[in-house]
Amino acid sequence: MNQFLQEVLHDLSQTPKTLNSKYFYDGKGDKLFQEIMDCPEYYPTNCEMEIFREHTKDLAVTLKNGFNTFDLVEMGAGDATKSSFLLKELVDMKADFTYMPIDISSAMIAHLEESLPEKIEGLKIEGLNGEYFQMLEKANQISSRKKVVMLLGGNIGNETPENAVEFCRKIRSCLQEGDLVLVGFDLKKNPRTILAAYNDAAGFTRDFNLNLLHRINNELEGNFDTEQFEHYPTYDPASGACKSYLISRINQEVTISGQKFLFKENEIIDMEISQKYSLEETETMASHTGFKTVTHFLDHKKWFVDTVWQCI
Repeated sequence: MNQFLQEVLHDLSQTPKTLNSKYFYDGKGDKLFQEIMDCPEYYPTNCEMEIFREHTKDLAVTLKNGFNTFDLVEMGAGDATKSSFLLKELVDMKADFTYMPIDISSAMIAHLEESLPEKIEGLKIEGLNGEYFQMLEKANQISSRKKVVMLLGGNIGNETPENAVEFCRKIRSCLQEGDLVLVGFDLKKNPRTILAAYNDAAGFTRDFNLNLLHRINNELEGNFDTEQFEHYPTYDPASGACKSYLISRINQEVTISGQKFLFKENEIIDMEISQKYSLEETETMASHTGFKTVTHFLDHKKWFVDTVWQCI
């Protein structure tokens, strides 16, 4: 049984039913996420892009951290649009480093290995295709040099705060004292601004969530009727949890690879969390997971932070 099917059958057997947001990203899902990022309501990408564009030199100096040679490992690199500003600056500084992008998409890794050296002359790149921590271990096997690990885009927010702490501890366990980590956090702000970002007027976020049901139909012999599920986003400003649900409009039965699941009217599928933090909460997380905070890089609205931690 493949991992996708195994996880879907397990997650839909839980109470409440859930699906893992990492499976949003098939070909159609990738396109829909690009549409979301281009929406006027969706601010995180532009905020972090501003940080990488406007603070490139300071970022490069901070992350080089006096290392003679190092590996720059990016977890979930995607198309490396934001990272490219930093990579070019480091190459221009004549920093001796190898860029190691990690991505679950083999096509994306192949694209980066081909395109980035053409755009940034002199860049050394070694792509790592697979799950985050397996590839982080592989990076350590390939090279014993100092490591700078980047987790951009507020990806840490796709975990609950408890799981995020465990995730950061796991990163720390793969690194040596003195190594650096740069983590992007979406910050708490006006609740309406946050909710709008996950409930865009054009409906791309709705389609992005429903597309996972289409993917299950196409790849796992599912028979979801997506018309009978409604997208419902919420944001709780007290906890900072922004969540997306799909709600069953009717009593219905869904079959996936021969296994039946009953949905009651108004029953939810818990689809995704996008956790928001305060600066103080990011510093607490660092101190609880084996790091010390070096510095914060913020956009001009102070809506997003790329925070640099050092392993202690």
